[in-house]
Amino acid sequence: MNAPVAPRDDLRALEGYHSPQLDVAVRLNTNESPYPPPSAFVDRWIAELREAPLNRYPDRGARALRAALGAHLGQPVDRLFCANGSNEVLQTLLLTYGGPGRRAAMFEPTYALHSHIARITGTEVVTGERRADFSVDPDAACALLAEHAPTIVFVCSPNNPTGTVEPAATIEALLAIDGERLLVVDEAYGEFASWSALELMRDDRPLVVVRTYSKVWSMAALRLGFAVAPEWVVEELEKVVLPYHLASATQIAGRLALDLGDEMDDRVARLVAERDRVASELARTDGVSVYPSGANFVLFRPAGDGHERWQQMVDYGVLVRDFSRWPRLDGCLRVTIGTPDENDAFLSALRGVIA
Repeated sequence: MNAPVAPRDDLRALEGYHSPQLDVAVRLNTNESPYPPPSAFVDRWIAELREAPLNRYPDRGARALRAALGAHLGQPVDRLFCANGSNEVLQTLLLTYGGPGRRAAMFEPTYALHSHIARITGTEVVTGERRADFSVDPDAACALLAEHAPTIVFVCSPNNPTGTVEPAATIEALLAIDGERLLVVDEAYGEFASWSALELMRDDRPLVVVRTYSKVWSMAALRLGFAVAPEWVVEELEKVVLPYHLASATQIAGRLALDLGDEMDDRVARLVAERDRVASELARTDGVSVYPSGANFVLFRPAGDGHERWQQMVDYGVLVRDFSRWPRLDGCLRVTIGTPDENDAFLSALRGVIA
């Protein structure tokens, strides 16, 4: 009998990316929208899907989707690249600009998939440290990039899992560093923040801004993300991504969702108000430290053993994300902002645990 084929040597020790799900009444651990898409959107999507030629491949260039998205963002169509969730966008960027013999830089703690996908693509990972407030230090970042010369640099803003929003001055400082590299600003939670790196987009800047439909647009199940980048970057990404990778159903949904801008803006406002309320309640709770957030989640540190507190909250029927054993996040937990009732249940469970 033949022996099983081994994976690449550099992948043997790699662990998959996991966000465990448990059967609980209140699930606030994966940063999804707590609200389903509007029923009117679903009806329009299904009606158009019935008319779609499902026996034909989808539009390889996603032209209608990109045109609608470009109009929505005030960006030229040639700057838009769409894929199956922002994770496929990140993977395509690393396949194109990373790989063996190249490096990707990021600033920890941050989104775990940046380093995970980098390693999958054979890209060496270079890690910089964030400040105590979880912001990026431009001077330290400049030194890191000068020493290691990465071809791609990731900055998550708002940062996951800390919620930190990088100021425009930091992004501009990173863009000003000499060298040939892409600066990728991951704005998966950008709609909840006070500003966007899209304001800095120019064709002569090596800047890429990555976003997703999973949060604000309530379309996590449909897997749609996109990048805004100079045309010369988009042209290279299109060479690398698999043909017909974005299903017709997803393209239709992404285009139709843009007609619901006012309703989505209202959802953002409600979630931001709830985020601020939850953060304020946490700050008033004895035995809890809370960190500022510009996203749809809040990082906090309860007194005592963080993992034990997480399990106790599960026993109350509330699931949050456990970061208590992560490097640099000792004892921390993260709660996704849900509906007002879900948030009240979380606060009640936490107070019960602390008491």
